[in-house]
Amino acid sequence: SGQHRVLRTTAQLLAPVGDPEKVICVGLNYHDHCQEQGVKVPKEPLIFSKFPSSITGPFDDIVHPQETSELDWEVELAAVIGKRGRHIEEAAALEHVLGFTVANDVSARDWQMRRNGRQWLLGKTFDTFCPLGPAIVTRDAVADAHNLWIRCSVNGQRMQDSNTRHLIFGVPALVAWVSRFVTLVPGDILLTGTPAGVGVFRKPPVFLKRGDEVQCEIEELGTICNRVV
Repeated sequence: SGQHRVLRTTAQLLAPVGDPEKVICVGLNYHDHCQEQGVKVPKEPLIFSKFPSSITGPFDDIVHPQETSELDWEVELAAVIGKRGRHIEEAAALEHVLGFTVANDVSARDWQMRRNGRQWLLGKTFDTFCPLGPAIVTRDAVADAHNLWIRCSVNGQRMQDSNTRHLIFGVPALVAWVSRFVTLVPGDILLTGTPAGVGVFRKPPVFLKRGDEVQCEIEELGTICNRVV
């Protein structure tokens, strides 16, 4: 009909994929993010994961765990797998992507960088540490996923402002790489990394506190906004 069936103000948007088999993440995948922490550009994608239980809605609260004092933000382009595959050729990799959405790879830096044997998992996978949405924009509706403005603001102050053209490994390369190790299935979420501007590498470091509002936006994909509680 072209008309809204339900008024947006009366609805709570859930994450567009709420219970995927896998949430696959990529570290150090923007040139400017490598520069801000003084590390070399990786020769191969750096892969880690979040548990699906970390996913929350695009406008839901981020729960600040009592276990951390170093809560940080990371706006990311997320690709949603739409077609099963293993050992996918890079040239055909986009055929396995249903579309794209916005993610915030919320991170407890103390657990990520110093505790738990420096394994990243616990610092990345607290409940509500993966706000996702506001919708899946199908691949054919995005002009160029590797040329989109990507931004994050905290309490209205711009913290991250970059472009997906600065990705070190693009979506086809990541899909092909990950599929060498695991079978990708429809609904799997692939977070492609964050640009410069995260809190932990600021001088002095800046961390999220309860009451803060974090807004993540990617051109053509939309905006998610989450309050820290």
